[in-house]
Amino acid sequence: MTAALPDLRAEGLHPTEPLETTGMLGHRVRRDSLTFDRPAPGRYLVLDEGSLAQLIPLRGPVMHIGRGFAVDLRLEDQSVSRRHAIVVERDGETRILDDRSANGTFVNGRRVSEAALRDRDVIRVGGVELVYIDVAG
Repeated sequence: MTAALPDLRAEGLHPTEPLETTGMLGHRVRRDSLTFDRPAPGRYLVLDEGSLAQLIPLRGPVMHIGRGFAVDLRLEDQSVSRRHAIVVERDGETRILDDRSANGTFVNGRRVSEAALRDRDVIRVGGVELVYIDVAG
C-alpha cells in the first residue's frame, strides 16, 4: 500500500515553480502542434494531454506514428511500438495501417490492420488515444 502524498498547498507551502506532467509527444511534434479553437481546413490528429489538447496537422500523404526516433509523430509511451502505425492519404481518403505493432492499432474500439478514417474517429495506438479530425474548407 502506498502512502498518500501530502497536500503542500493546504499546509501553506507553495512550490517555487509550477509542476508539469511529462507529455506524450516528442519535442519536435509538440513544437509544431497547434492550439487553435478553430483550426484551418485540413486533416489533424488530436492528443488530449489533460488540460491541453494538442492538434497535430497531417501535412504530407504519409505519417509514421510510433515511439522510435525515425517516425513523424513520436509518442513517448512504453505501450507504443517504435514503428506502430502509418496514416496515409490515398485516392482522397485517409487510412490508418498497423505497422506490425506489439499492442495493436484500434479505431473506435475495434482492432484493425487497415481502416478508413472518418471525422471524429478515435484511434488507439498502444495506450495512447488520438482523435482524427477532418476540417472541411
